[in-house]
Amino acid sequence: MARMIFIKAFLRTSLRDRLIPLCATVLVVAIGISLGQWQMRRAADKQLIEATLLARASTKPVLVSAVSVDAKEMEYRHVQVWGEFDQNWPIYLDNRPYKGIAGFYVLMPLKIKDSNKHVLVARGWVRRDQYDRTKLPFIPVPHGIIAIDGIAKRSLPRSLALGAAEKIYPKAIMQNVDIAAIAHASGFEMQTILIEQKNELPDGLVRDWPLPFAGVDKHRAYAFQWYALAAAGLLFFLITGRRRARQ
Repeated sequence: MARMIFIKAFLRTSLRDRLIPLCATVLVVAIGISLGQWQMRRAADKQLIEATLLARASTKPVLVSAVSVDAKEMEYRHVQVWGEFDQNWPIYLDNRPYKGIAGFYVLMPLKIKDSNKHVLVARGWVRRDQYDRTKLPFIPVPHGIIAIDGIAKRSLPRSLALGAAEKIYPKAIMQNVDIAAIAHASGFEMQTILIEQKNELPDGLVRDWPLPFAGVDKHRAYAFQWYALAAAGLLFFLITGRRRARQ
């Protein structure tokens, strides 16, 4: 009787000792492969963006007028628009460093020539006051009808923001904002694209915009690390299992 109890206890313990490492290994391998594939998909997406941007940006500039545009079709195209800045509605996007220096992206609606329609223009980057983040820099605004050349985008890269949505108002300092929200807050009828301005104006803003496809090699490196984790987990399980079998 005692011998049978011992055998049953041994079998239960042996099964548990094999099952727990197996489940842990399957979990580690699944996570590693899944996250590695996710990083590879991000790298592929950025490569597609690079190809699209290079193909579209090298074409003849598209004139943006009051006629509504297809944002997806227009994205990354070289565009030009004539109009006048509404200097009463600047928006400042916070946490946008440039070469390690804290600063803002300056956004401003441009009233398209001979219409009541506006298009949002990302005018450029400006340094933030290092002692008082709420102190806004003076930025000259051109008067009258001017030409803006740039690249069409559906949105700007988002920064991490916690909590409720921020209230939009003239000269607001915000973490993130979208075109629809600005249109709603301002009452302007707006195009569904924004323009990253490229042509220079005497306003002191920096227009060295980050490339949307930057970091492809970083994603591949992260993918390699996740795949390596999956391989290490499987190898560890096989080696320890072989040693346990010998014992």
